[in-house]
Amino acid sequence: MTDGPLIVQSDKTLLLEADHDLAGACRRSIAPFADLERSPEHIHTYRITPLGLWNARAAGHDAEQVIDTLLEYSRYPVPHALLVDIAETMARYGRLRLETHPTHQLVLITTDRPVLEEVVRSRKISPMLGDRLDDDTIAVHPSERGHLKQALLKVGWPAEDFAGYVDGEAHQIDLVEAGWTLRDYQRDAVTGFFYGGSGVVVLPCGAGKTLVGAAAMAQAKATTLILVTNTVSAHQWRTELLKRTTLTEAEIGEYSGQRKEIRPVTIATYQVLTTKRKGVYAHMELFDARDWGLIVYDEVHLLPAPIFRLTADLQARRRLGLTATLIREDGREGDVFSLIGPKRYDAPWKDIESQGYIAPADCVEVRVTLTDHERLLTATAEAEERYKLASTAKSKSRVVEALVRKHAGEQILVIGQYLDQLDDLSERLQCPVIKGETSVKERERLYDLFRTGEISTLVV
Repeated sequence: MTDGPLIVQSDKTLLLEADHDLAGACRRSIAPFADLERSPEHIHTYRITPLGLWNARAAGHDAEQVIDTLLEYSRYPVPHALLVDIAETMARYGRLRLETHPTHQLVLITTDRPVLEEVVRSRKISPMLGDRLDDDTIAVHPSERGHLKQALLKVGWPAEDFAGYVDGEAHQIDLVEAGWTLRDYQRDAVTGFFYGGSGVVVLPCGAGKTLVGAAAMAQAKATTLILVTNTVSAHQWRTELLKRTTLTEAEIGEYSGQRKEIRPVTIATYQVLTTKRKGVYAHMELFDARDWGLIVYDEVHLLPAPIFRLTADLQARRRLGLTATLIREDGREGDVFSLIGPKRYDAPWKDIESQGYIAPADCVEVRVTLTDHERLLTATAEAEERYKLASTAKSKSRVVEALVRKHAGEQILVIGQYLDQLDDLSERLQCPVIKGETSVKERERLYDLFRTGEISTLVV
């Protein structure tokens, strides 16, 4: 036993003592391969997954570095079986590579022949493969590039993609650094992205992901399609690009429910792209509307499933994913890895917070006691109903009211999931609420009032 800040468990969870003197150094060391799951006051929980380990391999880390980190910071002996599993999992990455070929366009190459034999025999993978060129090389049709990477990941052999990208239609874009400059971590994020070719940049909320996107566009100097979650985000991107780059109003188009503009830089919402007419996605042709040199996926953890299917056919385009978390509610992190690309840069939020770039955040867990009636309902409910019953407990509303009173005079966001509960809280707290039916114009008005301090509490 040592005095390390980390407890490594056999189920691949890592418990970090947040108040330990070595917590900061440990956090930076495990960030490349472990995903943060929750961070209450004293103990932060991370998890090691195959995807996390493969992201680390894609970034240049090897199993020895990961194992040394765990041994260095662990308070107790690390389970030997876990160390073996880490080494074996990381060794699976890169045994297969996608490369261009002078006569066969795209080929799958192996450094380990038995691995290629295994995937060739897979009923789901073999239809995507072409002629065997030699013992270690097999042809692949270019249209199968994305689908093959998805399939290989699912059988546990993630392929490295060295097949390159088309330049797309050139378009001059430069940053206008007047009164501001890119922060070091933003520059590092752009460098990491272009070094890898495509992939995901992970930055905390408020750390300037939009500026990373703008800087990537300035380096690519090509027509760009930007996909965002909603119209409010589209307007925010437009404002930032006009302010931070040489782009003009005439060069930026909005493709949303309100407008259908296709310009050298086009900002489209996920919602409009996934809208169906008579069972058909009517706006997916936007992906082929221009010879895009760069596609930016904002909040990639929210990327809808239909856009994954289109992205599988866009593997020759550079793809930049931006997000604060790689964890998806639908569990499709593997599709992000395969189709957008591995994690190319990840800045721990505590590091950026310590530099003063984002507001300090303290996570405090407040436990709420259920009434006897609520406990009975929860105990007898089906599994899928228990979460909602616990989330909408009446006692929670009283606790929220008390917390808002305690922090009177501060800017307060109350964030929830269930509309009836949000409407009830809005009425109790005498403050506005933003929900799905709120118009874009009203959303922007309320957000502006909140930013300027004219309203201090907002339910979302």
